[in-house]
Amino acid sequence: MRGWRRRASGALIGAAAVATAMVVGGPAVSAQDFPAPDEMVSSPNIEHLKNLPPEAPLVGGTGTDIAFQGRYAFVGNYLGFTIYDIKRPERTKVVRSVLCPGSQNDISVVGNLLFLSTDSRRTDDSCASEAQPDGTKPYWEGIKIFDISDKRSPRYVKSVETACGSHTHTLVPDKRGRSVYLYVSSYSPAANISKCQPPHDKISIVEVPLRHPTAARVAATPVLFPDGGNPGEPELEYPERTSATTGCHDITVYPSKDLAAGACMGDGVLFDISNRLQPREIHRVQDDENFAFWHSATFNNAGTKVVFTDELGGGGEATCNAEIGQERGADGVYDIVGRGDHRRLVFRSYFKIDRFQTDEENCVAHNGSLLPIKGKDIMVQAWYMGGLQVWDFTDSARPKKIGYWERGPAADPATSGGSWSAYYYNGYIYSSDLGKGFDVLEINDRRTDPAKRVRMDQLNVQTQTGFGR
Repeated sequence: MRGWRRRASGALIGAAAVATAMVVGGPAVSAQDFPAPDEMVSSPNIEHLKNLPPEAPLVGGTGTDIAFQGRYAFVGNYLGFTIYDIKRPERTKVVRSVLCPGSQNDISVVGNLLFLSTDSRRTDDSCASEAQPDGTKPYWEGIKIFDISDKRSPRYVKSVETACGSHTHTLVPDKRGRSVYLYVSSYSPAANISKCQPPHDKISIVEVPLRHPTAARVAATPVLFPDGGNPGEPELEYPERTSATTGCHDITVYPSKDLAAGACMGDGVLFDISNRLQPREIHRVQDDENFAFWHSATFNNAGTKVVFTDELGGGGEATCNAEIGQERGADGVYDIVGRGDHRRLVFRSYFKIDRFQTDEENCVAHNGSLLPIKGKDIMVQAWYMGGLQVWDFTDSARPKKIGYWERGPAADPATSGGSWSAYYYNGYIYSSDLGKGFDVLEINDRRTDPAKRVRMDQLNVQTQTGFGR
């Protein structure tokens, strides 16, 4: 699989912040500074170029994750997925929207294949299925595979059922280039769900032969937490509640380094994946004081750091305010120190947006990606209704903001939710909004401009490929 290459040319609890509030990266925002409903505000270095609202048949669905390949962006939605032509980013257009309901339709692509995660019980594995709320009756959930050779007419070719469904999945190439593995993350088992019984301390690994995708199958179901993981304190009320580990929410891999970082509810884990079918724990960390739900992870390019995110409130609460503060619902920056099996995750700092939001705006750390800049650790990240932020964690102990963009509270509650994923691809930032569709932005800043000289053939953000040293 090809990754990065260098272009040849040179070219909510609404209290106002007090003066003593601890803020990372700049002064807190006071209540009178909140943008008007749907108003777009940003730092001077970020420009919004285009928005494409949801189109039929996906109107009313929730926008989710993004994958990229060549001139196309593929965006998941609880109702299916959309393929966009981004050859001219400022003139991005819809190529095709595919109706295939099944939350949350987490998405990835490789070659002519597209993968979707279904983490809601459906009456069957078809794209005409209906919700099945009764977990004691027959149902299906797992991975769906599409042939996208014809971008205007994707073809559904295979499904693979997985235990407890597939909340997210991560694409992992095998070492011979013949297959890809999907690390399927799922969680929250229950006694009244027939195919999701506790304990569920594992992931499912789906093997997909690239030349014969219809032969895809579950190849392994390794137990990652034989001790049960962090018991958490799920009985507490928000915001003090911490999650018990019953699986992983998301796993990011760095295949060339045989590493994975697991964001696993109550645990952050560094894995050795030299044996793709048997991930092995190197080190595990917990933060019951400030991390409620370990949600996602990003390595730096050198593979010497991991940024973990805390999805306090499950993405539905207003955590970007003075009451919650700057250390909860935030990023945690960890250095990887030591070698081999002696490597350890060492905490260095928290980082959170410094723009307080209203009590109508859900806001918490969510999905982001690196900008390809040699010698620097810079990423863009989604914060739901907090918009997106570009920040620098080159100094792990002193991360700092570079720029931001956001919308004010939604004028129409049906289009609320904010940015689910914000990723950098071939010189532009792309954001998938839960309710408002697909946004295209550009950052112009001397600190990030070197990234514009890098071109990628493909980007699945949770599969990190590196971009030189």
